[in-house]
Amino acid sequence: MQLGYVILYVPDVAQAMAFYEDAFGLSVRFVDDSGTYGEMATGATKLAFASEELAASHGFDFEPQSPGRRPAAFEIAFVTQDVQAGFAKAIGNGARALTEPKLMSWGQWVSYVADLNGYTVEICSPTGAEE
Repeated sequence: MQLGYVILYVPDVAQAMAFYEDAFGLSVRFVDDSGTYGEMATGATKLAFASEELAASHGFDFEPQSPGRRPAAFEIAFVTQDVQAGFAKAIGNGARALTEPKLMSWGQWVSYVADLNGYTVEICSPTGAEE
């Protein structure tokens, strides 16, 4: 098996995708005709959004994420050569700062923001394995 998608359940797919375009520079890859599912171009693995209504139709219960709640034990990580600029762009486009960029002991720059729905997004530099 290989990882094909990471899908976030959100109240508004179009709003989430517009936020990820503005805050992180992603581009829309696909949106279904109903507007309840969409994918962003991110590389080999796709970042997708499904409406909470669509997710509820899958037959299992889930806890919706929202900005007023503690973040889920999950994060999305975007890798960039310029963490400070990526962090500033995200904040300038509505992300909420969680951790300012800092240099870790292993030589990687790392920062964290919350997206408009409260999901945690890491903005980091490549590790040796990614370069």
